[in-house]
Amino acid sequence: MSDRKSEPKPRPAPGVDPETEPYWKATHEGRLLLQRCTVCGAYQLYPRWRCLRCRGQVEWVEAGGGGTVYSFTVIRQTFSRSFRHLIPYVVALVGLDEGPRLMTNLVGIEPADVRIGMRVRARFEPVSEDASIPLFEREPEPAAAP
Repeated sequence: MSDRKSEPKPRPAPGVDPETEPYWKATHEGRLLLQRCTVCGAYQLYPRWRCLRCRGQVEWVEAGGGGTVYSFTVIRQTFSRSFRHLIPYVVALVGLDEGPRLMTNLVGIEPADVRIGMRVRARFEPVSEDASIPLFEREPEPAAAP
């Protein structure tokens, strides 16, 4: 019999409510959504029922999925079984190309190689039947001209 406390648990699934449902549904489809104000054009994330800047109405729009590492830290110790098997892992604040910043994990890159200003791109990891979470990986370098 295995010791269940030593087995990794899946990443925690988000709580989906009516305000966040479009966001989580899109992540499960591999798309990143943001809210954009219909009055002033400001982008925002996380979902709210009104624009934070002008209190105007907001609409959901698809983001490009690219961004830049604004800040990060490397986690080398955790007591959570959901993350223990990932150590060391990078928690980063990514500035999306559209403006909002998103707290996330960087994946597929060694922690020592992460740099402020590094270009990253969203990818999605399923965490439940209803949602996936956006994670970010290094954006491929453009091919050099011959």
